[in-house]
Amino acid sequence: MEKLLPFTKYDLAKITNHRSGEIKFGEKMHTVPKDADPITFLSTCEAQYVIIGIPEDIGIRANYGRPGAASAWESAIRSVANIQHNRFCKGSNLVVLGQINVSEEMKEVEHLDFNSIDDRSKLSKLVEKIDKDVSHIICSIIQLGKTPIIIGGGHNNAYGNIKGTALAKGKPINAINFDAHSDFRILEGRHSGNGFSYAFEEGFLKKYFVFGLHENYTSKSVLDIIKKTEDRVRYITYDSLKIRKEKDFNLEMFNAFEFIKNDCFGIEIDLDAIPNIASSAMTISGFSVEELRQFISFFGKHSNAAYLHICEGAPDLGEEKNNHLIGKLIGYLITDFVKANTVDV
Repeated sequence: MEKLLPFTKYDLAKITNHRSGEIKFGEKMHTVPKDADPITFLSTCEAQYVIIGIPEDIGIRANYGRPGAASAWESAIRSVANIQHNRFCKGSNLVVLGQINVSEEMKEVEHLDFNSIDDRSKLSKLVEKIDKDVSHIICSIIQLGKTPIIIGGGHNNAYGNIKGTALAKGKPINAINFDAHSDFRILEGRHSGNGFSYAFEEGFLKKYFVFGLHENYTSKSVLDIIKKTEDRVRYITYDSLKIRKEKDFNLEMFNAFEFIKNDCFGIEIDLDAIPNIASSAMTISGFSVEELRQFISFFGKHSNAAYLHICEGAPDLGEEKNNHLIGKLIGYLITDFVKANTVDV
């Protein structure tokens, strides 16, 4: 884990707002002790869930998107640290492992222009570099029997999550993606729009379900590719669920689960599926926060749920006075995932 920047107990103390008569997650979450080996520590720590950040937006830039998702990690961990530790959810069930060190890569992209073919190639190469680091760390965590909670970053990191999990399990895995977009685009060099297609092509992704695809923003070529592989790749559109109301939200969650349930699966969440959430591909039409939380709770309670990945939120693109709200949303999603298996009222 040489690319890991550990989160220390001092880092946690600095972002925890201590208050008399209250116990916050920041006072109970675990961190890797100074000079300890992360793998050794995780192998002996009783906490099941391991939080890791990937503060980059290189894959988004390579996909013509607006940068800003690199800021989600800091906002999210600050919010998580200040959640109340109580009988509904306990901070002691979480390890804050730290963040993948992408500072060099982020520095390299400062002056790259995605409109330049040469620069776009450089961006894709940097995404490939991050892919290797993500898959290595995710594989290591899952081999220890722990459940990663990954805070992005761009949706390019789905590839590393899927590959790392597949390597740890020794076989391809499935994925359910709550997203306005398929991210199943052509193999044209790595970026945030083709993490799943690369994982599928390389044999790490077995079955893939896209939940809430926006009909207006899915190309004919992608729909044609999915149709040719419908035994392994399926979707339900947002429009059929919430606009024309041809389908029922709860029933379609069940149908999606039936499709992926027989193998371990990753839960992928793209925050651009929620209206007015600052992201690289912000939308004004989409699912409610409550529906997203129900989705995570539904899929998170099953034993084959291998990880949770929350990506594309970009506090830096939001209103300055309210840029903490994305972190707060991510905090809700993390605790919904943890509560799905551990509620003890």
